[in-house]
Amino acid sequence: MIEPSPRIELMQVVEDLAPKLAAKSVFIEQARHLPQEIADELAARGLYRMLTPRSFGGHEVDIMTFASVIERLARADASAAWCTFISCTSALVGAYLPMDEAARLFADPAVKLAGVYAPGGRATRTERNGVPGFLVSGHWNWGSGSRNANYIVGGCFIIDDDGKPELTPAGKPNVQSMVFSAEQVTITDTWHSVGLCGTGSNAFSVEGVFVPTSRTASLVVDTPLPRPLYRFPVFGVLGMSIAAVALGIAHRAIESLIDLSKQKTPQGSARPLAERSGTQLAIACCSARLRAARAFLHEVLEDTWAVSKGSDPIAVSHRRDIRLAATFATTESAAVVDRMHRLAGGSAVYQTSPIQRCLRDVHVATQHIMVSESTYELAGRLLLDLPTDISTL
Repeated sequence: MIEPSPRIELMQVVEDLAPKLAAKSVFIEQARHLPQEIADELAARGLYRMLTPRSFGGHEVDIMTFASVIERLARADASAAWCTFISCTSALVGAYLPMDEAARLFADPAVKLAGVYAPGGRATRTERNGVPGFLVSGHWNWGSGSRNANYIVGGCFIIDDDGKPELTPAGKPNVQSMVFSAEQVTITDTWHSVGLCGTGSNAFSVEGVFVPTSRTASLVVDTPLPRPLYRFPVFGVLGMSIAAVALGIAHRAIESLIDLSKQKTPQGSARPLAERSGTQLAIACCSARLRAARAFLHEVLEDTWAVSKGSDPIAVSHRRDIRLAATFATTESAAVVDRMHRLAGGSAVYQTSPIQRCLRDVHVATQHIMVSESTYELAGRLLLDLPTDISTL
């Protein structure tokens, strides 16, 4: 008997959940975080395990499948998609931890993670009851999904005995990802946003908590499990995840405009919006732009995935192209949503309109540093063979 592939199974899960998520989009937005029962169902159906190693009960999917699942989720509800990719990318730390520690972390198949890899904390080496570890204090913004999580990851500078940041062999500050249990973390209600309101991207902090060394890892210096998914550039995974959400939002905006155009006859017109040539042209052009952006993204994902399956190192050009394609897809998605919003006219100013929510959601996504305009400058410098800091590429 041939078992169905994870891609087929996961896409079917999303198709099953999509109507429910779409119907609850307003409720999710008003709650300002993902309701626990929704997060629990996403986790129970395996969507939070997409990037978790198979060794610990995860799906360990290929990166193209991950992009497709996140995009389809975002068509239903962008906040749910965002929290899903954050939990999945936070779980990447498991590929760097000692095997026994990772096994404990993922013992519950419905475990939920959240986290911020940016170094908002300071950690000093210590020991407790003979267990080596770190004493950690810190504050992180953008803690998407943190209210739902069992474990929360936070990036920290390692501070030496002289109070200075430790350096890696490359001369860069030693940044380690610390895995905190939810009980160690204080969440502060800061997420009053214009878009992606249901992600609950609140600030979180810890003060003087102990983290054993076995629950820490550097995603830059340490060696992960020797498998394709964990050889894939980490910053590339983050960037393409945001792009996948943006593509899904734009797809939803086009679908919503098509539905509206069949029902709406603009004031002063004798024809429905769908029968106007301007609407037809915009729908066709925006659909083409969206498909082109998606094709570019998946082309570079497939190219880099092919390299990650071998033994050759991932070239800077691959890392550059992932970030470039992700930024382009996000930018094009925002432009498509803008066009759909203008076409919808006054109908899109009401909070009941899914198009206005798409507008707000996609423009919050564009603000993420992984897909900001500075990425074009970074990619341009590399294309021009200019000296460039690629530490976050």
